[in-house]
Amino acid sequence: MAQTLSEEAYRKPDNPTTQDILHRDGRPVHPVFEVEAPKFLGDEDIDFARYTSREFMEREFTHLWPRVWQWACREEHIPEPGDYYLYEIGRKSVIVLRDNEDRIRAYVNSCLHRGTKLRSGHREGSTAQLSCPFHGWTWSLEGELTKVPCAWDAPHIRDRDFRLPELKVGLWGGFVFINFDRDAPPLEEYIDPLPEHFLNFDMENRFVEIHIEKELFCNWKAAKEAFIENYHTQTTHPELLAAAYDEPTQYDILGKHVSRFLNAFGVSSPHLDKPLTERELLDTMLVGDRDKLVKASAGEDGETARTIMARTLRAALGEAYGNDLSRFTDTEIIDVSQYGLFPNMIIYPQFTLPVAYRFRPIGRDPDRSLFELMMLRQVPDDGPRPEPAEPVRLKEDESFSKVPGFDRTLAHVFDQDTDNVRAQQEGFYASEKGAQTLLNYQEVRVRYLEQTVDEYLAG
Repeated sequence: MAQTLSEEAYRKPDNPTTQDILHRDGRPVHPVFEVEAPKFLGDEDIDFARYTSREFMEREFTHLWPRVWQWACREEHIPEPGDYYLYEIGRKSVIVLRDNEDRIRAYVNSCLHRGTKLRSGHREGSTAQLSCPFHGWTWSLEGELTKVPCAWDAPHIRDRDFRLPELKVGLWGGFVFINFDRDAPPLEEYIDPLPEHFLNFDMENRFVEIHIEKELFCNWKAAKEAFIENYHTQTTHPELLAAAYDEPTQYDILGKHVSRFLNAFGVSSPHLDKPLTERELLDTMLVGDRDKLVKASAGEDGETARTIMARTLRAALGEAYGNDLSRFTDTEIIDVSQYGLFPNMIIYPQFTLPVAYRFRPIGRDPDRSLFELMMLRQVPDDGPRPEPAEPVRLKEDESFSKVPGFDRTLAHVFDQDTDNVRAQQEGFYASEKGAQTLLNYQEVRVRYLEQTVDEYLAG
């Protein structure tokens, strides 16, 4: 059972907390970033079989994936009537489209005649109707059966009984979600409190600047769990310690399906023997926009690196992407606020790293997964919405630096993250212990994810 942690249980003596850092900033902190929700979820080991067992994965496909809200695409992927996007999970395939009445629908991608996929191959496209490539049975964008070749030979077929099976669809922040469970709770209830926390970020007015797909040799849960704790930073990303306040990262369990961490930038890691000066901090803080932005200039006497960098990025990002960012606080500009939505989505709303991740099994193999990254930039205040970027697919051994336009420093960080997961997956099989032992606070989101999986598997 979840227990609220006392401050002594998650605060290292003599280290300021993330909240301490945020409240030193020149601008007041938005209330959603003042929320603290630490939980103790137990300290039992977690069995490796849940990452390697085909039987466990089959249980996920039976009891988890059919019952959860899943991010399928962005609304901008299907802006006009007839535009469609294919979403697949395991053996399930879904056509997400915009119909002639501008309504977004999701249909099971299987012909009601003899089962052939109505759409396959390229995931995106546009069509006036859905026609089976095998025998030509055809449905309207509204799901109505409109054509059966040689209909004289099918007097037993009633059009009203042959509507395409339709899934539940929910919209939030420009994201399109689907759910196979027709009795599922509304999306708004499932994702609570995300809408409140993202209210200031106008996620509807984002566009996909970069879309990367990376094939990984690891279980989909292990892939996500590699990103939801900062404990690994001191070993995996030592170059970030200069300006990333990693050990005091704040971890919150915000709801049944939502968790978060807050990581302050512009403050040296406690793992360093000697913290950097404010000037040295400034020279290290342009991760993610190094190629687009100029170096920050020195500020007024007494100003911190955080204040100077926030002001610089507020102006530089606003100019680079055509946005007025004056209303955003320092933490909203420079820090890493990462929200996880169960089961397989991560969203960063802030402007230096505005990304969303998705993690899915590849087929029904417990050892293979697909990691997707979308860079979601603000739509310019003036001018047309840019077209969403086409996905770039990377094999397991290919570097993120191969992706056109992707920041080189950021690519190196993602290479470091994804290089770890094969060794971990192989270690699951090699282990005699057979289970992992987690830290109580810094790895609570890993335990939270696995406990939520178990809740769904239990029915």
